[in-house]
Formats: sequence, C-alpha cells, structure tokens
Amino acid sequence: MELDTTQLFALAAALGWASGLRLYAVVFLTGLAGAMGWVSLPEGLHLLQQPVVLGASALMLAIEFFADKIPGLDSLWDMVHTVIRIPAGALLAAGVFGGDQGSWALIAALMGGTLAATSHVAKATTRAAVNTSPEPFSNIGMSLLGDATVPAMLWLAWEHPLWFFGALAVALVLMIALTVTLAKFLRGLLDRLRGARAAPG
Repeated sequence: MELDTTQLFALAAALGWASGLRLYAVVFLTGLAGAMGWVSLPEGLHLLQQPVVLGASALMLAIEFFADKIPGLDSLWDMVHTVIRIPAGALLAAGVFGGDQGSWALIAALMGGTLAATSHVAKATTRAAVNTSPEPFSNIGMSLLGDATVPAMLWLAWEHPLWFFGALAVALVLMIALTVTLAKFLRGLLDRLRGARAAPG
C-alpha cells in the first residue's frame, strides 16, 4: 500500500518524536513490522528490516529496557543519548521520504529532529525530577509508561494519522509544560542544596 502525504508526515513525526523517548524500540519495532510484512515501509527505511540491524536494535532495546528502570542509571543513559537520539530522530524522519524527495526529506528531518529533542528533554527532565524521590516505583512506572506509549503512537500514526496528530499535539503541550515546571523544581532543589552546603555548620 502506497502511503499518501498525510500518512508519510504522520510516520515521520512519530519516528522523530518516539526516538527521543525510546530510540532502539523505534528502530526495532519499525524494522520488525516491515520484515514480518505487517506494514510496507518506505524505501528509505528498508535498512531497518535487515537482520543485522534488527539484531543490534533488539540487543540495545533489551539493555535500554533495564537501564531505564534503575534510578540514577536512567539519567546517565539519557545524558549519553542526548547526542544520539536527536540526530537519529531526524534521520529516521528523513528516511520516510527517501533520497528522491530532497525537499520533503529535509523538512521531515528538521521536524523529526525538533520532535526528538522535545521528547528527549521532557523525558530527561522528568526522570531527573523523579529520581529525587528515594523510592524506585515511580521511576519504574514512568519507564513502563514510555514502553507502552511508543508502540501505541507508532501504530496510531500508521493506522489513523489524523488522530495521531491530535494525540501528538496534546503530548507536546504536556511535555513542554512538564519540562518548564520540573526544570524550575530542579533549579530550586539545586539552589537549596548549595545553600545548605554554604551554611556554617
């Protein structure tokens, strides 16, 4: 089935946005769906169906699944992946249009990179704030939420692109609001810690 422009942009946006949360899940699930014949991937994404890519992404997905549920390690993982998720999101979004549609691919890359950056920053900020709590359950709960949201949004982009754009708009508003609010909370916490250390004993 050949995808129309709306479906292509929905898929590009989904790949970019989801890459900021779970890059390896995006690569593996997209490649698996293509390899199993569940969907017909655009030509620029056929590489994801290759057995080597599927194997490597499955391994990294397994590692990320556990790393993302350990307080402290999850924030370190996010920090390292700042330089990976954003360009990867841009590349995956551009791949939806392939090399023969240069202008659309460039627009998709800019959109994908921006969405990946937004979701990555929101995720990293949220997890850093959650890690200020000594109990691990909220951390695990946030991680499981991400595990469920990514495949759900990818499916929605493929099957119901207009509904996906609505869900994406809501998600972006919530993410921006969370980022601003929790960044203020973390700055306040750091200021209090500095003040406590500077106070005479």
